[in-house]
Amino acid sequence: MLYYLFDFLENEYQLTGASLFQFITFRSALAFMVSLLLSTIYGKRLINYLRKQQIGETVRDLGLEGQVQKAGTPTMGGLIIILATLIPVFLFAKLDNIYVIILIITTLWMGVIGFIDDYIKVFKKDKEGLKGKFKVLGQVGLGLFVGVMFYFHPSVTMKSELPFSEKIANTHLFGEAHKSVKTTIPFLKGNEFDYTAVLGWLGDNAADYAWLIFIPVVIFIVTGVSNGANLTDGIDGLAAGTSTIIVAVLGVFAWVSGNIIFSDYLNVMYIPNSGEMTVYISAFAGGLIGFLWYNTYPAQVFMGDTGSLTIGGIIAVIAIAVRKELLIPILAGIFFAENLSVVLQVGWFKYTKKKFGEGRRIFKMAPLHHHYQKKGYHESKIVARFLIIGILLAVLSVVTLKMR
Repeated sequence: MLYYLFDFLENEYQLTGASLFQFITFRSALAFMVSLLLSTIYGKRLINYLRKQQIGETVRDLGLEGQVQKAGTPTMGGLIIILATLIPVFLFAKLDNIYVIILIITTLWMGVIGFIDDYIKVFKKDKEGLKGKFKVLGQVGLGLFVGVMFYFHPSVTMKSELPFSEKIANTHLFGEAHKSVKTTIPFLKGNEFDYTAVLGWLGDNAADYAWLIFIPVVIFIVTGVSNGANLTDGIDGLAAGTSTIIVAVLGVFAWVSGNIIFSDYLNVMYIPNSGEMTVYISAFAGGLIGFLWYNTYPAQVFMGDTGSLTIGGIIAVIAIAVRKELLIPILAGIFFAENLSVVLQVGWFKYTKKKFGEGRRIFKMAPLHHHYQKKGYHESKIVARFLIIGILLAVLSVVTLKMR
């Protein structure tokens, strides 16, 4: 809202300093600072309210060290992240930007699903929470919405880089904006993949049916990443810490992809209007860091599914928007490893039980961070080492901008 106010003041009254709100970097910095202050200052008040209302975590005894002591710790702390993100976004972002609109809907959509899950656990005293099929249905529904919007909305476009000779002749870096389902493949020289190519056997009509591939891929990514974030949220500070690193890199990708000069210099896809997501991402990062203030060991609050499902959904949507969804196994490698450990554990247990009559395990416990807890590592050490790995994966992801 402030963007439109200062834009009006600049155009009508030439107010000194009002033009600063035209710069994405300035508004992103403001969004980050306001979000960080909201999550740290008012986050404490929300934690006290949750504690007063006895909205505490119900812990199942899995035989993990320090687990029982966490019973009763306030949960639903994801509300801190959501509020600290949305308030600065409404203040500083362009609210008519299609990418910002989709991210706001994503935040509210996944936040509601997570809130319902936490509500059932806390108030209905049902440790299982929302039935898995309903949770997946909500994730698939969001993926379907996001896929349809990205594929069919006229404002979601990209521009292809012109050959060098045409750049000189036309003084333009990129051609006209057009609809496309191209994405980025890391490490390959061409580094672009068009989902239409999967339907090449349809000939000239392939482009008309690309949505048959694109939308299911989006649904799979949204569901997979949100579940990955949910599984990672198992020990103090792990989900919020790794998410902050991932979000920071996505912020770089969004700003570069939305900047015509830097996208040309780095030879990456230029996605008009995507730079506005930087404001949203900055607010989101501020909310995550502020939440970490209270979530580091020993945690004063847990994010619950209200936070973890929302975080995963937002990360997935941003990655798809900047055409970096195929980079997720690297960038969100911690999420991927946590997800994979559960799939392997369950799959191997069922296979060995059927074959040998006795289920066997690959890990001492899944998800992966519990495996290391069972091995005797303190959770703060596990978090620190996972964050170090996350930083290495983040640097590798940024390097892929030029590594081909």
